[in-house]
Amino acid sequence: MITARIAAEDDFDGWRNQCRGLMRLGARPADVVWQVGEQRTDLFASAEASLEAAPIGVPKGFAELARSVICHSDPERFGLLYQLLIDLKARQRHMGDEADPLLRKLEMMAKNVRRDIHKMRAFLRFRRVEEEGGETGGEEHFVAWFEPEHHIVRTNAAFFVRRFAGMKWSILTPSLTIHWDRQTLLEASAKLKTDAPTEDSVEDQWKTYYSSIFNPARLKVNAMLKEMPKKYWHNMPETALVTELIQSARNREVAMIEKDIVPMVADTLATLRAEADRCRRCPLYGPATQLVFGEGPADARLMFVGEQPGDQEDRAGRPFVGPAGQIFDAALAQAGVDRTQSYVTNAVKHFKFRPEGKKRIHERPNVSEINHCRWWLKREIELVKPELIVALGATAALSLTGRSLPITASRGQVFESLEGVPVLVTIHPSYLLRLPDAKAAERERLQFVADLESAQRRLYR
Repeated sequence: MITARIAAEDDFDGWRNQCRGLMRLGARPADVVWQVGEQRTDLFASAEASLEAAPIGVPKGFAELARSVICHSDPERFGLLYQLLIDLKARQRHMGDEADPLLRKLEMMAKNVRRDIHKMRAFLRFRRVEEEGGETGGEEHFVAWFEPEHHIVRTNAAFFVRRFAGMKWSILTPSLTIHWDRQTLLEASAKLKTDAPTEDSVEDQWKTYYSSIFNPARLKVNAMLKEMPKKYWHNMPETALVTELIQSARNREVAMIEKDIVPMVADTLATLRAEADRCRRCPLYGPATQLVFGEGPADARLMFVGEQPGDQEDRAGRPFVGPAGQIFDAALAQAGVDRTQSYVTNAVKHFKFRPEGKKRIHERPNVSEINHCRWWLKREIELVKPELIVALGATAALSLTGRSLPITASRGQVFESLEGVPVLVTIHPSYLLRLPDAKAAERERLQFVADLESAQRRLYR
């Protein structure tokens, strides 16, 4: 037996270095005992040796999958990933095989890790404490307690640094603690829940705010429990109000109806479309023939977002039915993606153009127009709840992520939408229509198909 030791539970670089050495030695997965830190998992494992070796090539998508799976809590993950790596190098498996039981298991583990990362970002709550110095000389320090299911704390640290860069904070977990002093991110040992504060001076204000914005007309208890499981409630001050608010929701709704103050809130795509048809947030509705809203199943796992409707879409009232839509449909078919099971929409819902004789020439929407229409796209995402969104072009990427992403450098990569949904970036199919060179167009078309295949694979992780 060979001992492969890595420094920490989420040590991807250490695991990768060990794999390189193990493959150089020709070690079989069954001959390897994986150990983390100083722990001993096998009394009969051999003395460990330096296993580092030169880098090895891996198929596209493997490194991304491995980085997520390494953060899972399953102790078998290191060996399972090494088995997959060995089989991939021997061409006994391939990353695109959706029926492969090992690959499906690892992709499900990666999906669980991503879900845990999202839950930490959504449900972690900081509480303010005063450091030494008392009310006049003390410095504000914010402390949060969280119990992740997987080893995601280091992976998630950069998110909290970006989000709360100007705060001095600590996140306490049963596995480790991270501190941010506005300049440096530090690690410390694990903590107990009793080490975290249970309330702070502004908590009553937050509860008052949460109670005031609670809308009984929008209450869906099952959906709320699905998105916010009860196991997270004890760390969130507002959840102390939930039971009472649910019990009183019907009475409050009736009172709002009697006073005729129930806000117009779309709870179905059909209602949302009807509301969007009356939108006057920007002047694009004036020259356009009609609204072009999204279409597809209300529970679609995959969503596609384009830039805006074109001339034929404006006349038909449906997205992606013109020349770019024909290329889009053909690429979807080649990639094995069923459009009828996907939700297809645009960042901007009205056609922007300039007239030239009898022709209407497409013009790119500006930032103001994108932002005005962002409200409708946000509501589509909230209602459909896709597992993955594909951004078709720069306008869609900007609307979804709030960032100006260079498509050439970003295509095929996954970012995060403003709602926390993964976004895979690729070209808009109309780009293929503008390429004068046939070989270049075919090369870009095949890459576009590959991006769509990548999106399809991600759904089955």
